[in-house]
Amino acid sequence: PRANDISHMELIGDVSGATVIIVDDMIDTAGTLCKAAQVLRDAGAGDIYACASHGLFSGEAVERIEASVLSKVVVLDTVHTEKTSEKIVTLSVAPLVASAIRHAGEGRSVNQLFAMAGVSGH
Repeated sequence: PRANDISHMELIGDVSGATVIIVDDMIDTAGTLCKAAQVLRDAGAGDIYACASHGLFSGEAVERIEASVLSKVVVLDTVHTEKTSEKIVTLSVAPLVASAIRHAGEGRSVNQLFAMAGVSGH
């Protein structure tokens, strides 16, 4: 298959009545994301949210998200975009980056940032 081209999608598990969060690294054209959300809704899911590190929103991505069954899409501000939607929430990574620079400059472990955020395994 070509990039942004879905050949097959299958849901494993029961999502009936569940609130679902789709996690991905990047949203480009939002085709796969919106199709996955529709598959979840067709299987009985309730509210469907998505989050990704990078919101590219190429082509008709914002329009697809607007027309989709997604409740909200949360992305980080790692990629600048002028495209907006009531469904898209953008969070800033600036505080985390600033803390990492401060920790490195003070000779402290950057891994402490994960501990302070409650992320285990670091």
